[in-house]
Amino acid sequence: MAEDYRPSPTGWVAKHVTDIVGSGNTSAASVNGMDVVLMTMVGRKSGATLKVPVMRVEHHGVYAAVASKGGAPTHPNWYYNIVADPNLTLQDGERTWDVRAREIEGDERAEWWTRCVAAFPPYAEYEQKTDRLIPVFLLEPR
Repeated sequence: MAEDYRPSPTGWVAKHVTDIVGSGNTSAASVNGMDVVLMTMVGRKSGATLKVPVMRVEHHGVYAAVASKGGAPTHPNWYYNIVADPNLTLQDGERTWDVRAREIEGDERAEWWTRCVAAFPPYAEYEQKTDRLIPVFLLEPR
């Protein structure tokens, strides 16, 4: 991994990243048997390279990243990094490419939320656990 890479302090996240990077393939990690993709971004405060696995939600070559944090009352830290710099790298399987994240709202979010829950049903439960609207980003090729 890059010299400026900073592993997640969350054990399962760090393990998933190590497994994915070590194998070169996102299939090395899953959540409840469901596929993940790997986002690589720059930390807004540290400037370090950060890697975050998220559930694989894809439609016609566009991916979604759901900032659910398991239904916690606050956004995950990676949410703020993407808001600060929406340019990141995405890996699905062995393929890696540059994307730009765009937070979606309204009807577009509702359409994608249905896709997100279909890809990872626990999102519906997470939505019930929190008062916040769970942010959804589209990760579009640059």
